[in-house]
Amino acid sequence: MCTLEKRGSLFVITLTSEDDEQHRLNPTLLSSLLNALSQLNSQVTAGTALVTVAHGKFFSNGFDFRWAQAASDQDGARHRLRHMSDSLRPVVAALLSLPIPTIAAVSGHAAAAGAILAMAHDYVLMRGDRGVIYMPEVDLGITLPDYFSAVARAKISSATAARDVLLRGVKIRAKEGMEIGIVHSAHDGAESTVEAAMRLGAELASRKRIGDAYAEIRKSLYPEVCAVLGLTTKSIVSKI
Repeated sequence: MCTLEKRGSLFVITLTSEDDEQHRLNPTLLSSLLNALSQLNSQVTAGTALVTVAHGKFFSNGFDFRWAQAASDQDGARHRLRHMSDSLRPVVAALLSLPIPTIAAVSGHAAAAGAILAMAHDYVLMRGDRGVIYMPEVDLGITLPDYFSAVARAKISSATAARDVLLRGVKIRAKEGMEIGIVHSAHDGAESTVEAAMRLGAELASRKRIGDAYAEIRKSLYPEVCAVLGLTTKSIVSKI
């Protein structure tokens, strides 16, 4: 459900789908993502970065509601939904803990849990001609897991924008995403978005930042998210 490969200085995770390329975050994909991040974390060196990509109309269409609704009753469906939420939590924690820069190339829609997955990266690059980032939970009558709200507050630049994204379910295109702090840059199409993400990744990797320090500084930027996820920070003392 996802692949991990090394391209020069870059680790590349590619979300894959067996059917309609919506890259729904079901238990199989979430387990695959966590395994890929664990494998990546054991291989990182100074001078590397991560780029996450997905092909097709969607970066990710959030949790797999079809899998949840296939349960025998409503209690079973709710249990499956909680299971997916509980399974995404360590994926977000792993992204925030990686000792290298991370970039999401959002070349299609990123909805709900898929938007949270994208925003858990350091940089979000997005195609400007098509695609939106949005949180439709308010329209679906679904409450947000605590770490969803924490990630949104950390990554959206103003309370007004956060209100519109979370309480109105506003669909954010690349230009608006740049204005409210979610999106780093906008690009002409899917291919140019991925190419720009690769260039940015190579640029960031070339600076060969010290891994532990990078991870700890990142965590210090988002104390609320880290507290919700149970991530601790530690002091890194320079050897110079």
